[in-house]
Amino acid sequence: MTLDYENSKLPPFLLLDEPKLSFNEDGTKQDVSPLRGLDRFGPHSGEVFPNYTPQVRLATMGPRSGWPRMRELVNTLRSHHAPADRKDYVPSFRGFEAVFGVPLVAASKSAHIKWDDDLNVIAPGQPPRQQLHKALREGLDRLSLVRDQFDVVLVHLPEMWRAASRAEGFDAHDELKALGAAKGIPTQVINDRTFSFSYKASLAWRLSIALYVKAGGVPWKLGPLPGVPDQTAYIGLAYSLRKTTEGTKFVTCCSQVFDADGGGMQFVAYEARDPHEDTLEMRRNPYLSRSDMRAVMARSLSLYRSRNGGASPRRLVVHKTTAYKQAEIEGVLDATSAIPEVECIEVSQSSAWRSVWLTENKGKGGPSKPDGFPVPRGTTLVHSGCSALVWVAGNAPEASLQRNYYQGKKSIPQPLKLVRHTGSGPLECTALEALALTKMDWNNDALYDPVPVTIRYSQTLAKTIASVPSLPGREYPYRLFM
Repeated sequence: MTLDYENSKLPPFLLLDEPKLSFNEDGTKQDVSPLRGLDRFGPHSGEVFPNYTPQVRLATMGPRSGWPRMRELVNTLRSHHAPADRKDYVPSFRGFEAVFGVPLVAASKSAHIKWDDDLNVIAPGQPPRQQLHKALREGLDRLSLVRDQFDVVLVHLPEMWRAASRAEGFDAHDELKALGAAKGIPTQVINDRTFSFSYKASLAWRLSIALYVKAGGVPWKLGPLPGVPDQTAYIGLAYSLRKTTEGTKFVTCCSQVFDADGGGMQFVAYEARDPHEDTLEMRRNPYLSRSDMRAVMARSLSLYRSRNGGASPRRLVVHKTTAYKQAEIEGVLDATSAIPEVECIEVSQSSAWRSVWLTENKGKGGPSKPDGFPVPRGTTLVHSGCSALVWVAGNAPEASLQRNYYQGKKSIPQPLKLVRHTGSGPLECTALEALALTKMDWNNDALYDPVPVTIRYSQTLAKTIASVPSLPGREYPYRLFM
């Protein structure tokens, strides 16, 4: 049997350039690595942030026994630390003020709340979860009275309260975020593992970036993306099921990265009005009715216009992790009839594809051999006119402080599968946007997230709403849920 190898070849692949991040308004300070860029240039908002926040003031809530370790943790963020892990990626941390340009200070005495180590003192006789809920609610109530005296609240939830922190129908982390969001108070949860984490440089980078963002700062934005039109906006959708006495309803959560540079991230929390039966198909592929999709998209675009002088985007990209139903597509198009280009993109992590990077064997006529590192980040394989694979995980030598860098250093990376349900144009542009948006998660110090920020942020709010259904369905800045 003769094989026609020409017909059995895979389609040619592309290598997308590592997207650059911007660390100032005019885009003259750029780097592909978020940490290296912060170390070299400081944060994107570094020139203006000190004008309205000359110092980041930390309020605190926690049990008395944890107070010394809380002070020690803050001192860690003020200090210099050489990297002890990920040395090919993490630069030395020079201290919060040296990196971000503002000092980290304790808020006034009235913005610190000490709880008794015994929760039963707070609410005698009640179940532990209700005792902790009362402590969180009353603590934030007190802090809201002195809101002008702090920027971020550090909340210590110790291991000894584990039984109270996670109980059936209750998650202290999500409850705290919901209570804080309702009052406009950003919070940072501290657990006992934070105190014992031995890699101080990594701890300082991760926690300092989060505190800076929660105080209102912008650490970095995306640099210009080749081929991406100006006035492009991105919306991410995630759904969570909520059971009611009337049946099962959906809550959809919109994470919005308003601008092509990744700025203006806000949430819309929207409760679907059309009930759905709780079926296996609904759990596998949640979806909205046409009218609900139209409503949530209209609210999202209203937020965009409010930030852009009443103007609508010229191009809109909508991300979600499940397939679009025809009713959802019709709802999107109903709400975006004035926008020239609309792309509905399904972003799936469940691809069965894997790949190995082969290098030339420099021996005499020997076959190629697997490289010691995986395929480069940005490897893209176009399946058809409406689908492509893009490896957002992979070797990223440009971001390395040495030669090569593979985040996590585990397993053979799998690609994201992008399926375009509406829209046109080169899929390479769609893949580049997804690749770039994996670098916009301000809640960690990694080079990239496994999914675009549009997906990650909307999932964050969906999880919180699923745990705390009392959260009002309105707009929220993402920093309140970090």
